[in-house]
This record gives sequence, structure tokens and C-alpha cells, in this order.
Amino acid sequence: MPRRKSTETTILDTKGAKIGDPVPKAVIDTNTAFVGVPRQPDHDLGEELGALRKQISALQQQVLDAARPAKGNAGKAMRQTEATVKLYPASTLLLVAAVAGALAFAVRRAALPRHRPRPALRELRDLYDAIRGRV
Repeated sequence: MPRRKSTETTILDTKGAKIGDPVPKAVIDTNTAFVGVPRQPDHDLGEELGALRKQISALQQQVLDAARPAKGNAGKAMRQTEATVKLYPASTLLLVAAVAGALAFAVRRAALPRHRPRPALRELRDLYDAIRGRV
């Protein structure tokens, strides 16, 4: 359903700027024909800085709390890997070689050009050449 048109009109201030005057960079309120920056209530900057400091300290604490388990898990995984390598050096070497070979094969396979004509296309070319030879 379309919006209803407002029948109220606003009266512009005729004492202010004239046509051709530069428009200041500010907030333009079309309802009250006010151009400028509205007055801001006076705030105590110390209170605002204190609130920001509290928020920053809370965020720092959250980051530290989240980082502790990740650090512990990373250290545990590192110790387990070291123990596995010490216990099974040959198996570890074979596993690393197999992973490197698989990656090399995958990269080489992806890099190969694919310019093989399709059999159906080849058959159509042969048919076209045969018809052309008859004509």
C-alpha cells in the first residue's frame, strides 16, 4: 500500500542563506530547515575515558582467557608430536615423504594442460570432412 502524502509544509527561514551561498558542511534537518551542528550536551571527558578504559581492560581479559586454552592445546600437540617422532622416526619420515609426494602429484596434475579433443567432436569433424569431400 503506498504511503500517504503529508499535507503539512515547513516554512523555510528567509533571513538565512540566499541562493548561491555556499552550504556549510553540517547536519541538514529538512523538517525544521536547520543547517548546522546540533548542540551536544556537555560531558565530562574523564568519565568517558574511564568508561573506555574499563571496556578495554574487559576486552583484554576476554582475549587472555580465550588464548590460555589455545596455548595449552598447542603445547600439548607439540609435545605429542615430539614424542611420536622420537618413538617412530622411520614411520614419521615415510609419512612426511608420502604427504610431500601426494602434494607434488596433486600440483603436477593440476598444472597439466588439458587440450585433448573429445571423441564426439572428432567424429563430427570427420563427418564434416567427408560431406565436404563429396560436394
